[in-house]
Amino acid sequence: MTMTLPRVLPLLLLLLLSSLLPTRGGESYAAISCRKHSASLVDFGGVGDGKTSNTEAFRRAVANLSGYAGDGGAQLVVPAGKWLTGSFNLTSHFTLYLEKDATLLASQDESEWPHLAILPSYGRGRDAPGGRYSSLIFGTNLTDVVITGNNGTINGQGAYWWDKFKKDELNLTRPYLIEIMFSDRVQISNLTLLDSPSWFIHPVYSSNILVQGLTILAPIDSPNTDGVDPDSCTNVRIEDCYIVSGDDCIAIKSGWDEYGIKFGMPTRHVIIRRLTCISPDSATIALGSEMSGGIQDVRAEDIMAINTQSGVRIKTAPGRGAYVKDIFAKGMTMKTMKYVFWMTGAYNSHPDPGYDPKALPVIQGINYRDIMASNVTYSARLEGIKGDPFTGICISNVHIELSEERKKLQWNCTDIAGATHNVTPVACHLLPEKEPAIDCPFPTDRLPIEDVQLKTCSVPYNYVR
Repeated sequence: MTMTLPRVLPLLLLLLLSSLLPTRGGESYAAISCRKHSASLVDFGGVGDGKTSNTEAFRRAVANLSGYAGDGGAQLVVPAGKWLTGSFNLTSHFTLYLEKDATLLASQDESEWPHLAILPSYGRGRDAPGGRYSSLIFGTNLTDVVITGNNGTINGQGAYWWDKFKKDELNLTRPYLIEIMFSDRVQISNLTLLDSPSWFIHPVYSSNILVQGLTILAPIDSPNTDGVDPDSCTNVRIEDCYIVSGDDCIAIKSGWDEYGIKFGMPTRHVIIRRLTCISPDSATIALGSEMSGGIQDVRAEDIMAINTQSGVRIKTAPGRGAYVKDIFAKGMTMKTMKYVFWMTGAYNSHPDPGYDPKALPVIQGINYRDIMASNVTYSARLEGIKGDPFTGICISNVHIELSEERKKLQWNCTDIAGATHNVTPVACHLLPEKEPAIDCPFPTDRLPIEDVQLKTCSVPYNYVR
């Protein structure tokens, strides 16, 4: 049957108008879990003008979507726009998805940041003895949580907090950008994170953490803007991240002095790979200084450090107790560094006078290999603890090119023990050249977090109302 022209025109007009309307959703992404239900922040009163507070919109959305946890879970989509918000909590079996050109702007109204108790493994706040502000995005006792996007942005607008910190005007510890506590199966991926008030990502007392494809940026003089800080966590995978920071790009922690010792929850089984770090005043990867629950089995490979103070740095002191052991790093490239290797047993920052100076840490089984470094001021500063030496240090196949401003003493070593092979400049006498030749170990087994398979998920065109 042939349509007459009057009957065809309305259909053609409808198709034309549909092609001109903006398309919502339809993006695909990789995640540990896909969700059966979806909604937009707009559905809960969100306004993306960069001025209107969306704190209550986020809280309403999460409260509503938590009802789908037992029915395939839900995802909350943040469309393109600028979404000003204070702190809000996540829920289990939930995905927060930021579309391309979506930006979360952290509120600078302190009333929109709830107060939290101090962490039990720290015994006090990091900035002040009292409690702390909730992170911008927070969750506790959760299972199966995803924070991701199509390279959407979370901007912590941290300058407000940095200024108060520098003026000693804070009674509580500054917020982190993202903190997840006592949780399992957490993914944070494919986002740009800017200017956190303090640490950017802080998984604590949690397991099975996947951090992928993040760009993390803060001014190099911003205080304590660590990139990713796994803290008393097990099975952590950090990969394909680019970090410019005012502090350590990655800092692995497990509690502070007597509080961390009592809490007794180590960080174990961490893999870090394909990381690029720029941090002129801090480390590419730091172990400690809060390590009083223990740190064991950290594997770093394919690491690039540019204009960064040090490579892998161990920070501890009498009073910390516990251990840092079975640490492995290989395939590191460093350009313009103050130190290639740095370990210190005199990082004397304590929560209070109640720490036990006889609680000595055990530092052993530290393995570095296949490292190229150029424009270096100081090859190594390795300072153990008198009566408690750092042992089992292995360094092999390392070539360091020195800067014109090089230190005359290139290897400064005290209270350590170990061996080296094929290292230039030649190491100190406490790390003698090993014969026959050695190649420092790197584990060949796979951690469980490495075998987590991601699913292809989508942001549908039609949202739950």
